[in-house]
Amino acid sequence: MDYLTLKMLHILGAIIFTGNITVTALWKVMADRQRDPRIVAFAQSLVTLTDFVFTATGAALIAATGIAMAINFNEEFWRVPWILHGIILFGISGILWAAFLIPIQVKQARLAKNFQHDGDIPPEFWRLGRLWMLFGIPATILPYVNLYFMVFRPA
Repeated sequence: MDYLTLKMLHILGAIIFTGNITVTALWKVMADRQRDPRIVAFAQSLVTLTDFVFTATGAALIAATGIAMAINFNEEFWRVPWILHGIILFGISGILWAAFLIPIQVKQARLAKNFQHDGDIPPEFWRLGRLWMLFGIPATILPYVNLYFMVFRPA
């Protein structure tokens, strides 16, 4: 694949990834503020679905095309500061998603299936929601910091 095609797919991945993580956070916060079990449950099911569809797809595009471009850019790409910083930030964000956010979302989705009809949102759901925000804020900010490194390429 030529460089421009890789670059276009990399940018597309970044758009899908950052767009989804931003919209999903806003969407979930606004739905949770309603405290209506049907709205909260519906939003939670879509948060989980869209993360698997869009966040994962965007992350895969970013990783695959980023590695391919980095290898083409410089055989020792890990010695290029802006590439190394980008990989580290992307990795930290990925660890936060894989280790904390996705398991929390899955637990919340299971809880939501139970309360969407009976109307009682358990305290466990809200506790998990606070943890989701605690880990979600840095996991969302890091990709935007990463955009800085990719665009400005500081030494």
